[in-house]
Amino acid sequence: MKNSKEVAKAAIKIALTESIEEEKSFKAEMEKLGIKSCGVNIGGNILNSIPKLLESALVSAKRNNLIKDNHVCDGAILGATREALEQVTDKTSGFNVGGKIGIARGDEHISVCIFISVGLLHLNDLSIGLGHRVIPIN
Repeated sequence: MKNSKEVAKAAIKIALTESIEEEKSFKAEMEKLGIKSCGVNIGGNILNSIPKLLESALVSAKRNNLIKDNHVCDGAILGATREALEQVTDKTSGFNVGGKIGIARGDEHISVCIFISVGLLHLNDLSIGLGHRVIPIN
């Protein structure tokens, strides 16, 4: 049985991957441990992009078979993604961002991590948010 800490760590690590190859390798490694995961690249003005970010997280979780297509699973992904977004929006409000959403599921635990770089002139600030929900296994 996977615990919430293991699943959260996997979501954070998938969000930190920098290439498709690195992401695929990490996904395969996690799959061997019983944790499914996926990542979604994101960018743009964070406040204007919230509906698109929510949709992207949901679609990716379904395409990668992390969740079933039902309202309980949809609500869990959207809730965890909103929770992660709330943790980064104060720091990113009004700025363009680039980064990745990492999603991981182990047994009944699902975590969503948002890792973004915030463009500030020639400097980049970083922000990370993490949300967790529980979905029944059956």
